[in-house]
Amino acid sequence: MANFVLRLPATSFRGFSISASSNGAVPGTSTRAQNGGPVILELPLDKIRRPLMRTRANDPNKVKELMDSIKEIGLQVPIDVLEVDGVYYGFSGCHRYEAHQRLGLPTIRCKIRRGTKETLRHHLR
Repeated sequence: MANFVLRLPATSFRGFSISASSNGAVPGTSTRAQNGGPVILELPLDKIRRPLMRTRANDPNKVKELMDSIKEIGLQVPIDVLEVDGVYYGFSGCHRYEAHQRLGLPTIRCKIRRGTKETLRHHLR
């Protein structure tokens, strides 16, 4: 699947870019959007901490269905990741994450939001 970057004219929209990749990070992207909102970025699976992984079990049938879908059309919906002080935490997308692991894919597309340690504590409750 090809990487692409879409840039819209700044004259009719606020300046922003949309990036997507199915097999690696897009050069020139960062976890900080100009407006402070979330960004989409490929992250290595081993850089995403999954603090709730031990407390939840995934449905094996759903993981298998996702594996088949990802093999055929790629990941359609990025997982949500919270970035706190340069560390990435995943609290959703557990089935998609496991499907990527089982397929042996090194990265996964993430919607990254910046947060504080207080935000992180809230998610761990």
